[in-house]
Amino acid sequence: MNPGSPNQPLAGSDTGALTVEPATTESDSIREQLAEQKDVNLRLAADFENFKRRSRQESDARAAAQKESFIHELLPAIDNLERALAAGVTPGSPELNQGVEMTFRQLRQLLQQHGIEPEESVGRPFDPHRHEAVSQRHDSTHPAHSIIEVLQRGYRRGEKVFRPAKVVVNDPTHSKKGCHAH
Repeated sequence: MNPGSPNQPLAGSDTGALTVEPATTESDSIREQLAEQKDVNLRLAADFENFKRRSRQESDARAAAQKESFIHELLPAIDNLERALAAGVTPGSPELNQGVEMTFRQLRQLLQQHGIEPEESVGRPFDPHRHEAVSQRHDSTHPAHSIIEVLQRGYRRGEKVFRPAKVVVNDPTHSKKGCHAH
């Protein structure tokens, strides 16, 4: 065969190069499209995971806010039970007193299960972050600016105030002001 014959292409001829180039360009184009599609799919998967995580967090936050709201609504009922117990035993109804005491204990245990603890404030220094001063009076048996009476118990969750206590604060100048007015 003759190298210039019409049946056999030359090794360096243009026809051989043309058939190779379009195949390479087409396969490169398909690879780029696949890489782009893979990138889009990875981004969509990541976006979906982020969406699921945010949805879970929002749902958890909503549930926690509802629980906290319910506990805040429950505290006045617990306050009333505590006041009933502080009023003392009624001679004619020991069963009623026992029932009130049991109900009070159950509610306190329920609060404790949810991390809500009562604050013991009498005798402690007044802290405006933990207490709400309702009034002041002088009591020489307590240190200045300490809590001498709790009108409404405070509660905390861990170290965070859940509900501040309403208190009466010892003010040593309170009785002196009254003496000067006479």
